Amino acid sequence: MPVYDYLANWKQQIDQSPNAIYLTLADALAFSIRKGDLQEGDKLPPQRTIAEYLGTNLTTVTRAFTEARRRGLIDATVGRGTFVRLGAGESHWRHTGPAVVDLTMNLPPIPQDPSLQRIIQNDIAAILKQQDLSSLMSYRVTGGTLEERQLGAKWIAPVLGARRTDDILVAPGAQSALAAIVSSLTQPGDVIVTDRIAYPGVRTVAAQFGLILAGVDSDIEGMMPDQLDHVCAQYHPRLLYCIPTINNPTTATMSLQRRKDILAVAQRHHLHIVEDDPYSLLLDEPLPALAVLDHNRVSYIATLAKTLSPGLRTAYVALPNSDMTRRVTAAIRAIALTNAGLLSAMTARWMQTGQAEALLQAIKKELRLRQSVARKVLGPDHCANPCGPHVWLKLPEWWGSADFVAYARRRGLALVPSTVFTISGEPPQRARIALGSAPDAASLEESLNGVMSVLNHKRSPGFTDIV
Repeated sequence: MPVYDYLANWKQQIDQSPNAIYLTLADALAFSIRKGDLQEGDKLPPQRTIAEYLGTNLTTVTRAFTEARRRGLIDATVGRGTFVRLGAGESHWRHTGPAVVDLTMNLPPIPQDPSLQRIIQNDIAAILKQQDLSSLMSYRVTGGTLEERQLGAKWIAPVLGARRTDDILVAPGAQSALAAIVSSLTQPGDVIVTDRIAYPGVRTVAAQFGLILAGVDSDIEGMMPDQLDHVCAQYHPRLLYCIPTINNPTTATMSLQRRKDILAVAQRHHLHIVEDDPYSLLLDEPLPALAVLDHNRVSYIATLAKTLSPGLRTAYVALPNSDMTRRVTAAIRAIALTNAGLLSAMTARWMQTGQAEALLQAIKKELRLRQSVARKVLGPDHCANPCGPHVWLKLPEWWGSADFVAYARRRGLALVPSTVFTISGEPPQRARIALGSAPDAASLEESLNGVMSVLNHKRSPGFTDIV
């Protein structure tokens, strides 16, 4: 790709971003690496050339390069220039290779009892006997059949309460639902406000639709209302995106009062809220969703990917009114058309027979066991919810997130660095550990002992390579 093609993209991002230029430039460089516009080992233009092209000063570019080096994206050598660092792409840490266990993907553990494989085999056989094959293998109704929407409404009722079936849609996964809602409510150049440390899926959607993300600082209860108010007054966002329960990755859960305070700010600034709720059903007594507290302002998404299995490709969406339901249905049709017939039939069967609830209870039990293993091995100083699927690992002062994850990868452990989740500002000295993908608790404990070994290793100042 010619040099000035990606520089033009950088300039566009700088023009549109509300953040400091040097941070936006570092983010733009990271995005070019993730997209593949810049490859590992590529040489970057001289800083002065970049400054002239972008219409900024050399000091700003130098500061951006310092930030990019701190994130593990580039290396500079006097006399040779600046190069994209080996392993700078996200694909590097995501590739498992010889890793003992892949701890990057936030999956529910596959329960041993009941046997999921046996359940699937038996249920598919029963479905094929009872239903017409041509119907199962054909296109479905976008948004789900009446029966599927009724079952979905019942599934999310412990969190959402009773909702009209007409306001419930069935979507092929939470990501497509998020994209459909966002595309229905925004235009290119609009601002979405979210946590400063946020789920990467919202970054993907924002990039796809030409939207700008503004980050809000959080505390142990999640997004802080006064900070949200400040960001809204400054940038006039169109939407608020949040995960109020067991935030990914910080694990923060908003109290009832915090939820009310966030809604009050949203009301003052006329914000529509997209509430992503993958984890509430993992709790025995979940707090009411934002969509319960303010029915008319919140579009709600609950996926089965974190409570049963991502293989079902099913999310339930609750929308505030018939107009939104119509618009989001049209957007889902444009983005993903429909759910898969055979998977929809199996999901419905699980809901009808009580198998879904039995699997949920088995997964909840297993996650509690795995969290207890994590506390035993890692200690209490890391952010975690005892019912949740991940740990937000605190790193010692000598480890930056990117270097820690790269070094762990060399030791056969695949983790996720905080840079992946950082919307703006300084990435925290953290890494996310997903507990569900290990085959069993014993394997998880072995892997976490390996993480502790890396955590306690004081790397030499000369450690710079990521391989």
